[in-house]
Amino acid sequence: MKDKKVWLITGAGRGMGVDIAKAVLAAGDSVVATGRNPDKVVQALGQSANLLVVKLDITNMTDAEAAVKQAVDRFGRLDVLVNNAASFEAGYFEELSMEQIESQLATSLLGPMKVTRAVLPLMRKQRSGHIITISSTAGLVGYEFCSAYSASKFGLDGWMESLQAEVGLYGIYTTIVNPGFFRTELLTEESTKYAESSIEDYSERNAQQLQFWKGANGQQSGNPAKLARALLTIASEETPPLRFLAGADAVATAEQVVSTLQQQLNAYRKLSSSLSYEDA
Repeated sequence: MKDKKVWLITGAGRGMGVDIAKAVLAAGDSVVATGRNPDKVVQALGQSANLLVVKLDITNMTDAEAAVKQAVDRFGRLDVLVNNAASFEAGYFEELSMEQIESQLATSLLGPMKVTRAVLPLMRKQRSGHIITISSTAGLVGYEFCSAYSASKFGLDGWMESLQAEVGLYGIYTTIVNPGFFRTELLTEESTKYAESSIEDYSERNAQQLQFWKGANGQQSGNPAKLARALLTIASEETPPLRFLAGADAVATAEQVVSTLQQQLNAYRKLSSSLSYEDA
């Protein structure tokens, strides 16, 4: 019989966070389910002996530290952190306000960093732990209309890779999850904000992008309940993967990224390799 784990999941009141929390609870593990509105988390998940609902705005370091303390007070330990909470500030870079760009980074990059900073001292003390961070295929390739979002996800992926090198010695694993299109609530009005169209050069493409993104909501091919169960499989591995590509579309995107990078390095291999000092 496997040891039961304690999970802390951010953004557990709606979307994929609900699916992850339900899958973990169904597996018999304990969950610290967090969200900005605890009442919504309770409505989504109900109440049970192995569930603790905690208020957590991931942009607030004090909230993050308090959530970890409550988790330890209730369950005595914390084995898995799932950085799931996110938002989407969509629009062309020139049309996004700096407030929108800063909000995107605060939520999707600095937020997971704050929660992880609150968790790491405990995991180092335990000499065990697993940090799973939900990124995106937008962390592998930059998409039109997604410049701020991609910036946050590329930053997330780089930070997580570096973090593994820093904390692996203490029995702590990190996993980057790059999902493709999943039928979550990310594209709903509560999670997605669009830049105001203000530059004539972008107006026609802006209308096309808005039609695509608004039309994609509820039509995504990925099943978040299946992804939630996949995370359980990953968390049970003796050596969890550094990266997990979630969805057939994510696998196809990653294969294209590898192919494109290979073409780029081959195209200028000679010039790129000629830049050392002659006596090096």
